[in-house]
Amino acid sequence: MTFTVGFDLDMTLIDPRPGMVELFDVLAAETALPLDGRGFVTRLGPPLQNEFARYGLDVATVERLIARFRELYPDIVIPATRTLPGAAEALAAVREQGGRAIVVTAKLGRHGERHLQELGLEVDLVIGELWSAAKGAALAEHGAEIYVGDHLGDITGARAADALAVGVATGPISAEDLAAAGADVVLPDLTHFRNWLDTYLLATVH
Repeated sequence: MTFTVGFDLDMTLIDPRPGMVELFDVLAAETALPLDGRGFVTRLGPPLQNEFARYGLDVATVERLIARFRELYPDIVIPATRTLPGAAEALAAVREQGGRAIVVTAKLGRHGERHLQELGLEVDLVIGELWSAAKGAALAEHGAEIYVGDHLGDITGARAADALAVGVATGPISAEDLAAAGADVVLPDLTHFRNWLDTYLLATVH
């Protein structure tokens, strides 16, 4: 059996919120800007540019903030990040059934890889800096038939790849809103993924 499952990263496989809040606090102290890390972590999913644009900053300032954010990220966010319930088991379930697991994320690719390495999460490939429909091209290129994510943008990415959209209600979007946005399947969290995958594979031809 050969199949590929794509996973989002933040609030799907991992929870980086404590470190994100701390990093925003550091940036706010350095720049004297009213950066709201606690608000930011309720909106995780879209690219960082979208968050800094909320403050009405000019392009050059946004670029400097992003560069500094990425410079500080490995030392602040990665050590404070934890695996979400069921994440390791979900990735293992894909491998045990003969499949490939890939991560497609809006996060910088090397940061995504470092997170997974530090947390002992094994995947076949990490593709970074893609959001919403742009994820679809990577998912299609690598033959992903399922994409698992916590955000409405992840559903859009799955649709763009003609992949099955599996929503997990571990991020900022409720299970009801994921379903209303067109997710084919909605799980409370990844602890339910293994049983769902078993059922899916029994019902489909591979």
